[in-house]
Amino acid sequence: MLSKSQSVILIAFSAFLWIAATGYIRFYPAAFVDPVHGAISFVTALPAGWLSVYLTKRVAHLSSEQLLPGIAVVGATAMMIDGLVLHWVPGAYGSDDTVLRFGAAWLLWGYGVSLAIALLMSRRGSLARIS
Repeated sequence: MLSKSQSVILIAFSAFLWIAATGYIRFYPAAFVDPVHGAISFVTALPAGWLSVYLTKRVAHLSSEQLLPGIAVVGATAMMIDGLVLHWVPGAYGSDDTVLRFGAAWLLWGYGVSLAIALLMSRRGSLARIS
């Protein structure tokens, strides 16, 4: 169970991560429309996902049991912000529809990567306690 202070920290940290990802899409559109840069963005989402999970755990002082719920709070919050902004203020990500579409695909990939990494980390933590 997450404490109220952890939940507040997680929501605030989610907003910070959302701003960073939105800035990346808006100010570096070549990372999405250029085929080589686009592939690099998807590949580098793996270490970035690991880093975001690690930082989330550290910032909110999450135990191994709290990791998956904590990442779920961060991911759900950021995804809801993305959904609202993509629908009502898509210009926040840039003015080009192709950048918007590829950026949204990258966001979905990144959320999935982060959730998978959190799942693996939490399983590894629970396996270590069993041994």
